[in-house]
Amino acid sequence: MYDPAQLRTFLAVAQTLSFTAAARRLGVRQSTVSQHVRRLEDATGRQLFARDTHRVDLTADGEAMLGFARTILEAHERASAYFTGTRLRGRLRFGASEDFVQTRLPEILQTFRRDHPEVELELTVELSGTLHRQLEAGRLDLVLAKRRAGDTHGQLVWQDALVWIGAPGLRLDPDRPVPLVVFPPPGITRARALEVLEEQGRSWRIACTSGSLSGLVAAAHAGLGVMAHTRGLVPRGLEPVPGRAGLPELGGVDFVLLHGRRRGGAKQAADALATAILAGGDRLIRAVRGREPA
Repeated sequence: MYDPAQLRTFLAVAQTLSFTAAARRLGVRQSTVSQHVRRLEDATGRQLFARDTHRVDLTADGEAMLGFARTILEAHERASAYFTGTRLRGRLRFGASEDFVQTRLPEILQTFRRDHPEVELELTVELSGTLHRQLEAGRLDLVLAKRRAGDTHGQLVWQDALVWIGAPGLRLDPDRPVPLVVFPPPGITRARALEVLEEQGRSWRIACTSGSLSGLVAAAHAGLGVMAHTRGLVPRGLEPVPGRAGLPELGGVDFVLLHGRRRGGAKQAADALATAILAGGDRLIRAVRGREPA
């Protein structure tokens, strides 16, 4: 009843909230994306997206379709692998940024390992900037991370905004330097935070540096300072800093999949894991936001 190609297009739009970004991710024309969504809406008899010239949002029926689409596509992939006799083998070196420590990425990896038990999966959790360097050096096969400012390469998973977050009730003195809780270099959010504060002429100081997201979250919970973080991944117990604090806008952020240069089994395994992440990518943000997916 539901065409897998249309379901993949639906997930791409749902995760990026953009027909243009979904077209870039899928490597098709925007008109093709619109056509797939329209045909899927015709098949369901429901409107899946509320859209105008400025924004795209999921409707309640669109939210429900997320879970169904993932289930159908996962079953389709398992059936295809079974009947073609394809069994992936080899070593897959996968890198994920610290942003995903507190998300449902482990569930996606668990399902991948269940479906492909003969793939030797090695996971590296690091800063996005470090993962970019390791991929370029040939030490990783697939990376899920933030894209560096100005970069255009990588397969877009979703787009979001960066926001300032801190402990509830945290007050910033406008006459004193902004206390920052940051990753060490080459952290992408660290670089962006310092850049916008310098552009605004706002003084700052480093209150905490940690290569671990858990360490930064603990420092922020303690009220040591504010941190720049992805809006859709705000840890529990922290909240966006009110606009009256006068902190500068941080802009947007892209999360992308980047492939290494290996061939053979590693490439096939990387392609399969990339497909699984793209199919379930919305779970990484939506579960953190408190909306458990179907």
